[in-house]
Amino acid sequence: MRQIEKQMLLAIYNKKNWKSANTEVICTDFQHADEPIERCTVLLHGSPVAVVTPKHVTICDCGYQTPTTKSRINAVLGEFCPGAGVYQTAHKWYLSAQDDEPRLMEPQSQWVVDRGEYAQV
Repeated sequence: MRQIEKQMLLAIYNKKNWKSANTEVICTDFQHADEPIERCTVLLHGSPVAVVTPKHVTICDCGYQTPTTKSRINAVLGEFCPGAGVYQTAHKWYLSAQDDEPRLMEPQSQWVVDRGEYAQV
């Protein structure tokens, strides 16, 4: 794992805003019904590639299926959704979670990963 990704994950754990080079973490609280929810958004070049909440992680390539985007997403998934990850075969991205068939990730598609399960939004 890259050093910048270790720092990114530390910022998420500490729920602290952080920025280095092309990667930024913004942590916010918002009210959903009667329940406050903490969320940390990972931005890559200003585009939200991952949103971490207590119950799930939402990922999106934002139309940029690059090695760096995949690396940031995989760092978040590897830490908060063990067994989940994004990989590339024949220039196409796939999302894989524990014991499930990999799913094709179309560019700009958004996915919610929750305890190894996932669904396209």
